[in-house]
Amino acid sequence: MSADWQVAWEVMKWPFVACLLFPPLLVYLGLHVVRREVIFVDLALAQVATLGTCVALLMGYHFDDRVTFWVSLAVTFLGAAFFSWTRNTNKAAVPQEAVIGITFVVAAAAVILLLSRVAGGKEELEHLLTGDILNVTKGDIGQRVLVFAALGAFYGGFHKRFVLISSDPERALAEGVRVRLWDFLFYAAFALVVVSFVRLGGVLLTFAYLIVPAVCGTILATDWMKRLTIGWGIAAASSIIGLWASYKMDLPTGAAIVVASGLLLAIVGISRPRPAPESPRPGFCTKPERGRSRRKTFPRPIT
Repeated sequence: MSADWQVAWEVMKWPFVACLLFPPLLVYLGLHVVRREVIFVDLALAQVATLGTCVALLMGYHFDDRVTFWVSLAVTFLGAAFFSWTRNTNKAAVPQEAVIGITFVVAAAAVILLLSRVAGGKEELEHLLTGDILNVTKGDIGQRVLVFAALGAFYGGFHKRFVLISSDPERALAEGVRVRLWDFLFYAAFALVVVSFVRLGGVLLTFAYLIVPAVCGTILATDWMKRLTIGWGIAAASSIIGLWASYKMDLPTGAAIVVASGLLLAIVGISRPRPAPESPRPGFCTKPERGRSRRKTFPRPIT
């Protein structure tokens, strides 16, 4: 083993372990988010978690203090309760995505206002956005492995119920499922995942792991497990590419992984198989109208 490789491994081994262990649960949650068509809910929750962290900083606590984590989690739970309350199973005049977008913007503005009152607020804002995945330690991973394992078991145990609520809330209501309660449990556990990972990877990396692999899996497969497997592969590949680029070119690690995931999404989008054109319905044929590029259908005479 070369000396350069040994140095790279010593620097990158714990970030590499973190980028392989934690994204699988984020990808699973991302599939639910894509299915619910509330793409920015994870970004909004991450921003709400950041707002909670800023509240703790304004109270005089440090970023790494345990109290800061609990304050951030409490504020994020309020956001989870709000999102579960605003979800409407029927088509509403104001879609939930609009409510989520407003929440994100207001939380982001509040973060800027609060950090303007904290010494070194600009540096803290950058840290909250980009995280510090490069300096993750064995202790950081050990603390979060137990949390992620417990939450993974929770989501796995109620997987069918969560899939039903995400895919067909009207049917869930018809079957007597308490949709708002289960939505709150979904978002509350989601909030715990987000708060735990945002403190390592920052808002941008958390959003990338949640959405990009899930979108790639949705593009390439229809089966839930296949989508999950593809998403895990995309998350792992973007992590390896981003970590390697970060080490070789001295780039910010979190941002490098985000860009790598975006490039993989572009490749998937370009190379995905195109759907076959629909064939005309039986009994109908097409004939172009004179002077127009439109195609018009008319019944074929029966002989």
